[in-house]
Amino acid sequence: MRVKKRDGSLEPVSFDKITKRLNHFNIDHVNIQLVAQKVIQGIFDGVTTVELDVLSAETAVYMSTTHPNYERLAVCIAVSNLHKETKETFDTQFLSPEIADIFEKNRELIQSKYDFKRDFDYSYFGFKTLCASYLFQGERPQHMLMRVSIGIHKYNLFEAFKTYDYMSRRIFTHASPTMFNAGTTHPQCASCFLLTIDDDSIEGIYSTLSKCAKISAKAGGIGVNIHKVRARGSLIKSTNGVSDGIQKMLNVYNSTARYVNQSGKRKGAFALYLEPWHADIFEFLESKKKNGPEELRARDLFYALWIPDLFMERVKNDGMWSLMCPNKCPGLQDVYGEEFEKLYTYYESNEMYNEQVPAQKLWFEILQLQIEEGVPYMLYKDSANRKSNQNNLGTIKCANLCTEIIQFSSPEEVAVCNLASVALPMFVIINPDGTIGYDFKGLEQAVTQLVRNLNQVIDISHYPVEEAKVSNLKHRPIGIGVQGLADTFFKMRIPFDSKEAADLNIKIFESIYFAACQESNELAKVYGPYDSFKGSLASKGILQFDLWNYKCPRFDELKESIKTYGLRNSLLVAPMPTASTAQILGNTECFEPISSNMYARNTLAGSFTLINHYLVEDLQQIGLWGESMKNKIILANGSVQKIEEIPLEIRNLYKTAWEIKQKVIIDMSADRGVFIDQSQSLNIHMIDPTFAQLSSLHFYAWEKGLKTGMYYLRTKPAAEATKFTCSRDDKGCISCSS
Repeated sequence: MRVKKRDGSLEPVSFDKITKRLNHFNIDHVNIQLVAQKVIQGIFDGVTTVELDVLSAETAVYMSTTHPNYERLAVCIAVSNLHKETKETFDTQFLSPEIADIFEKNRELIQSKYDFKRDFDYSYFGFKTLCASYLFQGERPQHMLMRVSIGIHKYNLFEAFKTYDYMSRRIFTHASPTMFNAGTTHPQCASCFLLTIDDDSIEGIYSTLSKCAKISAKAGGIGVNIHKVRARGSLIKSTNGVSDGIQKMLNVYNSTARYVNQSGKRKGAFALYLEPWHADIFEFLESKKKNGPEELRARDLFYALWIPDLFMERVKNDGMWSLMCPNKCPGLQDVYGEEFEKLYTYYESNEMYNEQVPAQKLWFEILQLQIEEGVPYMLYKDSANRKSNQNNLGTIKCANLCTEIIQFSSPEEVAVCNLASVALPMFVIINPDGTIGYDFKGLEQAVTQLVRNLNQVIDISHYPVEEAKVSNLKHRPIGIGVQGLADTFFKMRIPFDSKEAADLNIKIFESIYFAACQESNELAKVYGPYDSFKGSLASKGILQFDLWNYKCPRFDELKESIKTYGLRNSLLVAPMPTASTAQILGNTECFEPISSNMYARNTLAGSFTLINHYLVEDLQQIGLWGESMKNKIILANGSVQKIEEIPLEIRNLYKTAWEIKQKVIIDMSADRGVFIDQSQSLNIHMIDPTFAQLSSLHFYAWEKGLKTGMYYLRTKPAAEATKFTCSRDDKGCISCSS
């Protein structure tokens, strides 16, 4: 067999050359000979050196359950391969003329700032994610980070280089649209857009649909509220006909979401929000179900409820609930709190509703769909409005696709949010006395830089529709999130459901909110407050924690400065899902507990199971790690709770989301919510949930004052199919266990 080299020449496959290539990286605790033997087994005639590197890397990562250093070898091979295929100098062909000019005029200075060694700091799958979706042809990760940094700050190279250094050290990351597009000819950097159908007409509905299509084509996730669309059977005066209601409209939006993908990178994604008083609420819920006629389903959409307190009270008290058409009972979507209750009961007392049903009948329909499909999302209209710094603009009518962005929108204003997340594990430190601590000062410095970055993104971003530009420049909201809270607890040896974790959770988010408010205030001193600051809660010295009746004296002096100089940004904190960027940085997602201590991966070298590397390292230190232990964890579906030879301290540390009481998850969400002026993407995990359990959880979240009571409901059966593991002994015989 022969290998095709990069210059096109062929030479025989050499075991020694493969071994030499692998030995070059000098990784301890790795059997290079064994890796090379497995690589040789997968070679085919004419394999290129690039393909050989890919096979070598995936063979090494396949063996990483033996020792984590096999993954380090895989990273070294993969990054080295990319470096051989690319140049150190950056190709500006993908950049906008302005950003390309900055690179050309400052090429030597910019080149001196790259640290290509940091490409080797990614995890293997983080690096592969970058290569698959984020890097342009010829880009290295460091090139991309510099492109994004200069794309954001342009001629302010001082800020650009600081941003590059933070991202290069994996301390924070901007959201995917910013990483995709910053510095390019169409720098659409925003993640989230919120739209309102406020004109129940063909023009109004299709105008909103057109905006959705344009936004989706530029990689934006969308939340649309449809409260004002008239119900089925409602009179249409202009034609003397009757409305088909929201069902047919959902089909049209569903088709658009499928047709208009996000710049070819991912499918379009629309979340539709509806208040539960709408007469078509049952059809709305049924549209997501798997069974039923295709023409009555719109399964590619995401479904969310915008729930007034009155509905929860009626369910709690087993009262009747009146379903109304917004055409006959106007204005319900425009008010909240006491005003909503007054208007709703007025329509109710005058029998202007379409029909009445027991509130619990609708409630159980909601629960049934959540158990089957994980949706609808649960958001609480009154908490979302009462606790928003944008409530001086008007009633907020929906959130975004992922439930963490809560902003005012109207036909004239498409709400927008630019996102980034800070990697919390990077601030775990060893104190001088040898104890483990947390660098809150370092966290606040990173957040300060993120505020400057995101504020600048507002000005440099391309907006797919003019209404988005109008809104974003007027209110200047940003969304700072987190990733790796579970990793932070692992590194600090704190169980997720412990009091220490609860306390650290509060301190982290207090630090994030303080640093964000402080820097936004500093920017306001230079550039002035955002245009709609006057009349906001912050202009009166009222910050988010005040709205939860939480005392935080640390902010007293800052409040006075905010009242005097203002804020540059109306909203600041919004912990979002971080699925892609957390994988890139090698962290657990946002503030989630781990869902399992193992997960499956598919590579060219085969399908295999990865185990939580923190757990593996702990078990190695006490001599419990090996093939037998790996198989026990696989058989336990990634749980270690019933593996008695593992010490209790380690089992407590590595509880999964399925093994942590969801009351703890809600409590932690409420604790951090005190410092979150938007909202948070809160997933709930329940094994075989019953209506009673799910009802108890929702009411607990509502009574705790959460804005987002639930993003997705994740469920799984109490019992799963028996699993088999296979191993090969030193004679080559395969044995199975179950």
